[in-house]
Amino acid sequence: MRVLLINGSPHEKGCTYTALCEVAQELERHNVEPDIFHVGGQPIRGCAACGSCAKSNSGKCIFSDDSVNIALEKAREVDGFVFGSPVHYAGASGQITSFLDRFFFAGNVFQYKPGAAIVSCRRGGATAAFDQLNKYFTIANMPIVSSQYWNMVHGSTPEEVKQDLEGMQTMRTLGKNMAWLLKCIQAGKEAGISLPQQEPVIRTNFIR
Repeated sequence: MRVLLINGSPHEKGCTYTALCEVAQELERHNVEPDIFHVGGQPIRGCAACGSCAKSNSGKCIFSDDSVNIALEKAREVDGFVFGSPVHYAGASGQITSFLDRFFFAGNVFQYKPGAAIVSCRRGGATAAFDQLNKYFTIANMPIVSSQYWNMVHGSTPEEVKQDLEGMQTMRTLGKNMAWLLKCIQAGKEAGISLPQQEPVIRTNFIR
């Protein structure tokens, strides 16, 4: 079993990475392979709503000059996801927001794969950013993995984040819970429990 952990911070080895590493180490302890992926330090364009990914049904975004399609290739081979972001103005980073808009719109590999979000902040705004990231899961038929507290760490540097003992414990608990749920899903498959049968999608507009 493998989990893709996406670092949506401009800093490859900063506070968000520190929190993701704590999750990753716990996954490894439970025989789940972690793969930490940094979205990169370059700008990531937002979704242009061109619909090319839906028309081609390729599972790829038409724009290939950043890290989105690289991550989508990885997403096909994993069993779960953790998305991490620093808190910018009480929201997720612009990079991870643009990334996830295209990642989820172009990708068709998320259903019934567990997802979790973690956020890193100096002081405030964490719950708003955390709520923002969780919305991607609830529109994609993904089970959400929880922890003993909201998945957040506090600190301005990786060293300060490590001093947030409750935050670090929350990350470890998240890793344990992710591993447990993945094993439960695998056990269900082995017992012959099939995934839910989806109805054809109904779309209702409210303006007549």
